[in-house]
Amino acid sequence: MSDVIPAAAAVDPFALGDKPVRTREVLRSLKKDPAALVSIIVLVLLALVALAAPLLSPHDPLQTYPDIGLGPQGQPLPPGTPGFLLGTDALGRDVLSRLIYGAQVSLVIGIVANGLATAFGVLVGIVAGYFGGVVEAVLMRITDVVISFPILLLCTALIAVTTRSTFNVIIVIALIYWTTLARIIRSMVVSLKEREFVVASQTLGLSHRSIMWRHILPHLVPAIIVYTTLGVASSILIESALSFLGIGVPIPSPSWGQMISDGSTYFQIAPWMLFIPGVCLILTVMAFNLVGDWLSDMLNSSTPTAR
Repeated sequence: MSDVIPAAAAVDPFALGDKPVRTREVLRSLKKDPAALVSIIVLVLLALVALAAPLLSPHDPLQTYPDIGLGPQGQPLPPGTPGFLLGTDALGRDVLSRLIYGAQVSLVIGIVANGLATAFGVLVGIVAGYFGGVVEAVLMRITDVVISFPILLLCTALIAVTTRSTFNVIIVIALIYWTTLARIIRSMVVSLKEREFVVASQTLGLSHRSIMWRHILPHLVPAIIVYTTLGVASSILIESALSFLGIGVPIPSPSWGQMISDGSTYFQIAPWMLFIPGVCLILTVMAFNLVGDWLSDMLNSSTPTAR
């Protein structure tokens, strides 16, 4: 019986052999899915742009240029104007600079908020699935209550009763988006805890904490990675929606949602104010979703079955 534990615990969801084999598997998978490859390139470039925003931004994103950034009648300047590659907005601010810093805001909120939601969802799912009984009933009923509310409506209500700030937007998104992953993890743990390696661990007297984090959690990693990737896209969308409604990132901080909201007001005379951030938002969300789908296919095809 004592030999069962090392064998089970050694199952690595990414164990495809040595490192060169893993690399070949990933490259082979990407070769079969060019959309995922393009999406990864887009996300890498987006991350680099966000990290190098102070270096790449031609202007201060908050600086207005009423003399050179607006036309004779006070209208925004179109893309291609000297000094303003993507034009200006209604206040004479550089659209390209605000777009670059908006990518930074979106990625930070999307990754941090979704990371917090993932951590909490995994914790709730593992505890509920492993212990079952009253613990599972209480945690899952709380999950059902949270998930029953319309997401945007609940976020709006929570933001309305708190001070508007980037930190509060992150916390609100994290408090909303943990539910789906918690239910998925719970269902997986319910199945895993009946496996021989978990039963053997319990028989040998290992602590519940050790069993959950050392023997069950490794088998959940592929699902966590996939849903975390998809969750970043959802978090970016909800942040943009909140900013579009005027209750997200505080003004005048650049946000794609706020830029789209401003652009919708001046759509007829300055359509680029709406289209440019809108296209960036669509491409980013699509890239995260395509990468998530690719990860799901790749990990599902290569993950060994727990013994």
